[in-house]
Amino acid sequence: MYRDENGQPYGLVTNIQKYTIHDGPGIRTEIFFKGCNLHCLWCSNPETIEPRRQIGVYPKKCVGCGSCVEVCPQQGAPIVFGPGGLEAVRMTDACRDCFKCAEECPGRAIMVWGEKMTVPQLMAVIEEDRSYYESSGGGVTLSGGEVLVQAEFAALLLQECKKAGIHTCVESALNFPPETVDAVMQHADLVIADLKHMDGEKHRQATGAGNERILQNLKRLTEQGKSLVLRTPVIPEFNDSMEDMAAIGAFVRDELKGRLVQYQLLPYRKMGTEKHATLGQHYPLGDDYVPPEREVWEANLKRLVAMLKEEYGLPACAGSGEKLPEL
Repeated sequence: MYRDENGQPYGLVTNIQKYTIHDGPGIRTEIFFKGCNLHCLWCSNPETIEPRRQIGVYPKKCVGCGSCVEVCPQQGAPIVFGPGGLEAVRMTDACRDCFKCAEECPGRAIMVWGEKMTVPQLMAVIEEDRSYYESSGGGVTLSGGEVLVQAEFAALLLQECKKAGIHTCVESALNFPPETVDAVMQHADLVIADLKHMDGEKHRQATGAGNERILQNLKRLTEQGKSLVLRTPVIPEFNDSMEDMAAIGAFVRDELKGRLVQYQLLPYRKMGTEKHATLGQHYPLGDDYVPPEREVWEANLKRLVAMLKEEYGLPACAGSGEKLPEL
């Protein structure tokens, strides 16, 4: 767990989204944690992968004032300018706790991915919208990245939410030892989890890790009586066939013991390419990758949903916009 100079625990947060309605019941405050132990080829939030603060660069926003170079303790060495202006900030070890260039940038051409926040700071933000939670049956959702990378801090925050009588939801890929999962999920009223593929090797090729722990944790959580929303991002040529989805359908029907609240098939959209660029990265599927047209993937998604409902009796739906049943 991260601690500041006074020994106070803190989390690394990339974003706080208020009034969200797609990641749990009611109106929610969603907190996005930094750090992920998967590297999915379709990742749309690359700024959440590394469990450390990073600099992101938007060259088109640079106004050419030179403030970043002036305040850099390294005399501007990590800051790279070219004929067209700002090109990159190549972080060194000395940058890790500095970020003065981002603080001074008037156009936000240089920004920091990851903010240090303590439990009291986050609770202050959460409490601002208590009336919305109470009127809508909402609450707090912890997401990422991957929440369980910061499991100890997440557990502390969830405990405070529970003490305050606020509904809690955790979104995770569950690729962790069971004791790590249990330490966090014991404080969660609802779990949202991904299941990307039943073939362990294909899962490894696309995400950097197998699916063995994920499947085990899904079964454990349902055996413990946890309410579960399951999600599958439907990726072209990875898991978008009837055979791929039927394998998942059989597992869910046979192993998740009727604890499934909803099964959401999420459409693939090519997103996050600009954020990849801010980190000096290429989009993992290829910058020139062209996804299928909407009418193609939408029709396929509807076929998959119908099959999961009719053949496996699952509460399947397309996307995350359908209202959750009463928990």
